[in-house]
Amino acid sequence: MGRAFLQITAGPRQGLNVPLEDGTTVVIGRKKGDLLLEDPLISGRHCQIVHKDGRVVLKDLGSTNGTLVDGRIVHEIGLKPGAEIALGGVRMVLYVGEDAPDDADAANRQSAAQLDIAWLLDEELVELRGSGERTRTQADVISQDLRLPPGMNAIVEVVAGQDIGKVFRFARGNVSIGRKQGEVGLNDVEVSRNHAVIEVFGREMVFLRDLGSTNGTYHNGRRISVCRLQTGDTVGVGKTVMKLQVTR
Repeated sequence: MGRAFLQITAGPRQGLNVPLEDGTTVVIGRKKGDLLLEDPLISGRHCQIVHKDGRVVLKDLGSTNGTLVDGRIVHEIGLKPGAEIALGGVRMVLYVGEDAPDDADAANRQSAAQLDIAWLLDEELVELRGSGERTRTQADVISQDLRLPPGMNAIVEVVAGQDIGKVFRFARGNVSIGRKQGEVGLNDVEVSRNHAVIEVFGREMVFLRDLGSTNGTYHNGRRISVCRLQTGDTVGVGKTVMKLQVTR
């Protein structure tokens, strides 16, 4: 394997090229490491990439939300040229033995992994209002164009609260939860108008994010700001409890 480097093709620091010299280790994280990325879904020390004896090996460092290579969650794996790495909303591509492509080439690059992962097409901001409610701005809320991975079906069913029995089916990869608005519109007066959002980045990358709600968002009974969801998990907002079901 010749000269190697990573190019960040989506997310914070998009377009940055990161050299991977032979014999070096690059630790990637939100708070600690050699490459720091400001993404709330990335752990403090998320993963590391080692280039040694002509091989490039990625190892997840026990991150909360996992690391994907070519659309699959991995713990440790040897990387091949062209491999796509995803952590949180960040995407990187491994290039070997060639100069860095320009931004236009990187933007047009397609691969089989993109069939399994719904990437951000554009972003919005979230600003605080004086009332304590939040409106959509560019750092917290994913745009309406986030797609579901092919063949994936997901629903949330209300299992407790005023709307018990209601079922909300995902038509896209970002589903907003709010009082009488959004894809999951609830009648619960303790739910904020823009309360939370469920974001689907891939089949095994489903996340719940609170949008600065007044009364908080709960995952399996525990208050969160952002967390990863699995099928069967519960989402609590106000006096309402919902259960997520994901099928393929």
